[in-house]
Parts: sequence; structure tokens; C-alpha cells
Amino acid sequence: MTPAAAPDGWSWETARDADEVHALLRACDARQALSHGSPVPVRNPATTARRVRAGEVHLLRHAGEPAGMFTLSWEPPFALDPDAFPPARRPAYLGRLAVAPAWLDDGTPVGASCVRRALELAADRGADALRAEANPDLTGTVRLLELLGLRRQGDVLTDALGRRTVRLHRPLAPSPNPASKERR
Repeated sequence: MTPAAAPDGWSWETARDADEVHALLRACDARQALSHGSPVPVRNPATTARRVRAGEVHLLRHAGEPAGMFTLSWEPPFALDPDAFPPARRPAYLGRLAVAPAWLDDGTPVGASCVRRALELAADRGADALRAEANPDLTGTVRLLELLGLRRQGDVLTDALGRRTVRLHRPLAPSPNPASKERR
């Protein structure tokens, strides 16, 4: 996929370099953990490489440098209780939302751009819902997801390792011509 040009040096692309993606993800995780006093998530580079190979990682660049990213997939990237979300025929899953620390610090809405792009791509590809899982301690991230229409589903969950998550869901109206915006 050719990068989609945007004003002022911003562009979208489907990521091709798993090492670059993994470095961005880890840098964002470290910055968020430091800001919120939470543990840094352990990320598996093999999972990152698999997602990049599958074309699931979408990368926002500014002046050629990675600024933000997310994954968009048809399979949930987390364990799924069948009753965790409202019914959907074809849900898409948002995961691994990450913003380069420099952009987190300056207030540029890179995260919002990533979520908006995920919503657009999911609808264009025929999804009738977008689902996500987030750390509720990252209040800015959860608030952003909620501002963009995702709603919490159920209580905060805590796994055996003490990791806390909240699930979010937004119904979508699929685009009438799913292939129309694929080339953007």
C-alpha cells in the first residue's frame, strides 16, 4: 500500500518494518507507564512481526518519522468472553494504539488521528462494530476512546498477573462501498 499523503508532512501507511513498529510500541508503553505509575507491558516481538506481515499495523508518519500506530484486525487480540460485547455480525478490533513520546508530550492529537483512522478503515472494510481493550489507568487513552464514541462494556477486569483492562465497543455503519477508500 502506498502511503496516503496528508497536509504538513503527515502520511498513513501499512507498516512494513516490524522492528520500527515494535520500537514505537515499546517507547509509548515506557512513557505511559512512567506517567501513570503502572508497569510497562511485556510485548512479544514475534507478535509484532506477525501483525506487520498480516498488514494489520497502520502507521502514521510525520516528516518520515513514526508518530503513531494501531492494529486493526478481525480476530480479537485479547481473550473474549462471548458476553463481553453487544452482538455484532462483523466486528473489527483495535489494538496496540501507540503514540511516539514526543507527540504525547506536545499535545498534538496523534492518538485521536489513529482512532479516527481505525474507525474509518473498519467501516470501509465492512465492520459493523469497533472493539478495543484498554488499561483503565491510562485515563487519557480511555477518555479519548470514549470521546470518539466507544463505550465501556462491563467492569474493569484484572487478570492473574494483576493487569487491569476495560473493554470498549462502538457500533459502526459499514461504508456502502467497502473497497472505495482502501487505497488511501
